[in-house]
Amino acid sequence: MRMKTWQLAICATSALALSAPALADRDDWPRSFTVGTASQGGTYYIYGSGWADMVAGMLDIRAGGEVTGGPVQNATLVETGDHEFGLVTMGPARAAWDGESELAPGMEHRNIRAVFPMYQTTFHIITREGDELTSMEDLEGKRVGVGPSGGTADMYFPQFFDELGIDVRVRNGGASDLAGQLQDGLIDAFAFAAGTPISAFSQLEAEINANIFSVTEAQQEQLLEAFPALSPADIEADLYSSLDADIPAISIWNFAITHQDMPESLVYEVTRAVMENHDRMMDIHRASRETLPENHQYNDWMPWHPGAVRWFEENGYEIPEDLRG
Repeated sequence: MRMKTWQLAICATSALALSAPALADRDDWPRSFTVGTASQGGTYYIYGSGWADMVAGMLDIRAGGEVTGGPVQNATLVETGDHEFGLVTMGPARAAWDGESELAPGMEHRNIRAVFPMYQTTFHIITREGDELTSMEDLEGKRVGVGPSGGTADMYFPQFFDELGIDVRVRNGGASDLAGQLQDGLIDAFAFAAGTPISAFSQLEAEINANIFSVTEAQQEQLLEAFPALSPADIEADLYSSLDADIPAISIWNFAITHQDMPESLVYEVTRAVMENHDRMMDIHRASRETLPENHQYNDWMPWHPGAVRWFEENGYEIPEDLRG
């Protein structure tokens, strides 16, 4: 029996309501949004551009990732409203919150809000195998690339070397650029921090014989005591062909952020899209294995955006009262 016209209309309207946010909820949405990532060749760029594209398709909105200097710059771009979303590690984000950003010293970034947990950024180093540089101590007096100015690696690695009493000559640059410099012998080591595996490291392994290393267990203990915002980690052997066994490392958590004035319904839908599509996120980057709702617990100071709070609490995850943005 054929359905009547009014029955077809009701069915079509119901299907639309299930597949996308209600049109009324979109009235205050921006026409598009930008996600601040980092340099090409790093995990941020792949991850951020990927989830922006995924969310754009699901919500029928224009969106994309943009190359930036990394977390320090992303926090400021979101704070000032130049970007709608950004990717940050929690150390640089806290410094920005407290008005201690290297990019905008004295300006407290009190408008940034957490959206969803991403993954742990792990600090590790790659060198050319023939140079026989296989430890932090071996980098004494060497030229070491630490990523773009204002990035997580640039913020922490110089402090690590100072804490360990290792004198190096620091160079800044994008991940792809520094990978090329290492391959050409213009720098001796590339020390970076990103979700694993770092695509620039994997690409280097395919082109040269490489060593990949991080800290010793004793150095790990020393650095964790000196930098309490960081966490212990392991780099699994199966992430890189240069590794024969897991190695100890140090990590810091990453979160997606937005401005407190971003529409609640948009942030809710973005959070829902990422948190409820883990398989699709894994297709974007393997670091997404930690993009799980239970990892919201690793944010213990930044207020959450109300749209994110709504999704987490609807799905059984409690957000502390003092972290409700």
